Amino acid sequence: MPSSLTGRGAVVVGGSRGVGLAVARLLAEQGAGVVLNGRDADAVSAAAQGISAAVGVPGSPADPRTADELIDTCVREFGRIDILINCAGTAEPAGSSILNVTSAQFRDLLDAHLGTVFETCRAAAPKMVAQGGGAIVNTSSFAFLGDYGGTGYPAGKGGVNGLTLAIAAELKAHGVRANVVCPGARTRLSTGADYEAHIADLHRRGLLDDVSMQGALDAAPPEYVAPTYAYLVSDLAKDVTGQILIAAGGFVGRFDRPTPALLAYRDHHDSPPWTVAELHAKISG
Repeated sequence: MPSSLTGRGAVVVGGSRGVGLAVARLLAEQGAGVVLNGRDADAVSAAAQGISAAVGVPGSPADPRTADELIDTCVREFGRIDILINCAGTAEPAGSSILNVTSAQFRDLLDAHLGTVFETCRAAAPKMVAQGGGAIVNTSSFAFLGDYGGTGYPAGKGGVNGLTLAIAAELKAHGVRANVVCPGARTRLSTGADYEAHIADLHRRGLLDDVSMQGALDAAPPEYVAPTYAYLVSDLAKDVTGQILIAAGGFVGRFDRPTPALLAYRDHHDSPPWTVAELHAKISG
């Protein structure tokens, strides 16, 4: 039986290692032609050589020229850009917090996460619209909730969520879908003594409970995450857009769309503004 992705062109940003590499391999197995990207040229070359129908394009996709090259290469090599998957990212500096992060470090983190997603979506979206459809999957993290501390990492991932939902809403009428995956997987960013010490410190500070700490220290390999990405770019998910999903080992979940909870209401046409004391009673009660 032919694969559901046969004949499709895909770009996998961050596809030379970790989750991105597992995703790229699975897409290729299902018939897609894949353009791999990463900042390390040697890692990109090695990854591309290990995957049939794969082409490597190294560089930072936060640079608009690299982002354009990725999409143009996919169209040139495979005839179309049907799939864009963003898996690139970088860890927060050790011990980073709002108490010590520099402006330069914060901007670099936003660039690596949110900037990369923006530039590649900017480059891909018009071509997807012109051809009548496409699928975008961007990678976020549980960190957007703030539970892991940090600064630029949670801010960047939160921005990825908001940007992806906006893209999904804007492009739905054009047949272009956009979703988010928050993965939990064992990669080079989530292994080693420094990582374990970081998780232990978050637990000590009360930012992680016992279950979350154990999950962070015993994550499944990236191959357990990859099928969620492959599903979201397949025709099986043709009606799925604007979702923030969770893929962590054997666990699959979804973040419900935030909706406001009514705390109080008065008609401004015939009532004065709330007083500070009244707001305190409504909000803290």
